[in-house]
Amino acid sequence: MSAVKDAIARAVDTLGDDLERLSRQIHDTPELGYQEVKAAGWLCEFLTAQGFKVERGIAGVETAFRATIETGGGPTVAILCEYDALPAIGHACGHNAIATAGAGAGAALAAVRRELPQGRVLVIGTPAEEGGGGKVKLIKGGVFREVDAAMMVHGWDRWIGHQDLLGIVRVGFEFTGRAAHASADPWEGVNALDAVIQTFNNVSMLRQQVRPDARIHGIVTNGGAAPNIIPEHASALFYVRAPRLEEMWALHKRVVACAEGAARATGTTLKVVDHTDTAYEPMKKNAPLLEAFRANLTRLGIAESPEITDRLASSDVGNVSQVIPTIQPLMKIAPDGTPIHSRAFEAAAVAPLAREGTLAAAKVMAMTTLDLLADAALLDRCKRAFKATT
Repeated sequence: MSAVKDAIARAVDTLGDDLERLSRQIHDTPELGYQEVKAAGWLCEFLTAQGFKVERGIAGVETAFRATIETGGGPTVAILCEYDALPAIGHACGHNAIATAGAGAGAALAAVRRELPQGRVLVIGTPAEEGGGGKVKLIKGGVFREVDAAMMVHGWDRWIGHQDLLGIVRVGFEFTGRAAHASADPWEGVNALDAVIQTFNNVSMLRQQVRPDARIHGIVTNGGAAPNIIPEHASALFYVRAPRLEEMWALHKRVVACAEGAARATGTTLKVVDHTDTAYEPMKKNAPLLEAFRANLTRLGIAESPEITDRLASSDVGNVSQVIPTIQPLMKIAPDGTPIHSRAFEAAAVAPLAREGTLAAAKVMAMTTLDLLADAALLDRCKRAFKATT
């Protein structure tokens, strides 16, 4: 397989300029979750040109896609792409690089398809990671039912094989009061914004009693119409995270109680808007698959940093990891210390360092996919580790 891996690396290098253009196209045209029409289209066009059979709108999700190359009966390995942007700060999560690395890995495998063992390679476009739960919908739609293993990478400021991911559930609170003139007749009003503020105060006090690896954070989504009107409507959205699902749901219940208490205290009525259908699950670690990825990282001469425990995030790839063996290593596309979801990270996502990291990640994922297709024992170890991990 060594010669095939060398050919994979050469194929990625040959496509380097095309991949950089693709990454910049996506980066410079940021689209929010489930609105990634252009990004999905560019990726599908690129993969079609590499010889993939491309299906758009899979599982009823317009901006999702599945690109396939088959070399005969054998295992099915999926490489995942994300390409949605963040509100206001665009690709400050580097999803343009994630998508390009996945497409580049697929393209490299297509370039050596005559040398591939029998099996099937999928490049799956998964929209709306930033809160919309695109992968959750694809799981429910059966997209991963026949997949043996999956992988993707995520942009970071270091190369890291594994990062634990927190489970996350989103919950909105809509308070209704009664409008009145804020100066002439304030006693006639019932202030819905007071209920929102009290909810934040209650949550702030709750934080003292939660475990250090849990996270609660929120924003005000409606604070009223004008300062001289007692707000009759106000609302907030909170994210509740924890490393284990049972802890996440218990904390969710306590956050809802914070809002209920605020409604009682202010005399407002409360509507709880739950998003439990797109809750994100923690990442299930798969050591054999990580070992294979790390071996290919070493093959390219890339040094990995130690695993991190203090920078905790969430992703719907965690849900995929709960149904099939899955990994999401972190690729270095930004200078050390660059915070993710920042303006600096958004700028770094199309800098020369991002090109270097993206092409390297494409090579490593393609090589690791080759390992899974060629080595039945490796795939068996991945599956046994998946079943053994709680």
